[in-house]
Amino acid sequence: MHVAAYVEALPLSAPSVMQNLAALRVLFDWLVTGQVIPSNPAASVRGPRHSSVTGKTPVLEGAEVRAVLDAVDVSLPIGLRDRALMAIMAYTFARVGAVIGMRVEDVYQQGGLRWVRLHEKGGKRHELPCHHELAEHLGAYMAALAALAAVAAPGTVSKKGWLFRSAIAATGQLSDRPLRQADVYRMVARRGLAAGVGRSIGCHSFRASGITEYLKAGGRLDVAQAMANHSSPRTTGLYDRRSNRVCLDESERLRF
Repeated sequence: MHVAAYVEALPLSAPSVMQNLAALRVLFDWLVTGQVIPSNPAASVRGPRHSSVTGKTPVLEGAEVRAVLDAVDVSLPIGLRDRALMAIMAYTFARVGAVIGMRVEDVYQQGGLRWVRLHEKGGKRHELPCHHELAEHLGAYMAALAALAAVAAPGTVSKKGWLFRSAIAATGQLSDRPLRQADVYRMVARRGLAAGVGRSIGCHSFRASGITEYLKAGGRLDVAQAMANHSSPRTTGLYDRRSNRVCLDESERLRF
């Protein structure tokens, strides 16, 4: 009764309420396993009904993704960092949390190709080969990292160091501390504005844009699901916005 009352009083959207309820179930499951309480009081509580066939993440056209990447000033290491980071999210459909958690050793050579290793939710390790443009952007950024390491400590490049690092104030140079997720959100919004994208975008926009462009190019949904590391094809389908173009084309048939 108390869990149900709490859920009903939450001033949040239906998906957020369901997320809170799921967290409570996991907490009480842990308490049951530890024999602190005899049963899970949240197990029988039902949250609000919610169904969605299309995600709300703003999606960029392929030309807009290209414009955002090309608009980055790469004369400083911070620009090389930002371009490489956005390129990983676009070309590998990676979540921002997995990208900022990468170490230098998570970019490696195999079979003559550059690969990336992502540590996704649930402790899953996800490895993907790089698109040739992503490999080029990563190579330029890692060369800048190597140059910075050579200045700080000649002859040493730490493979265990963070791949994407925070900036030192407004100098455009990089520190050895990891980049925070909040900083990435602000960076993406700033880069989108500078590129002339006429709407607000976030980190997930690159993930959704990459999936949509891949499917538009004839890619298969099951392969997109594997690349995005989704457990269900239905989740991958939420990022597919090809139907938006179909609806627009059909609406243009109207003549008044």
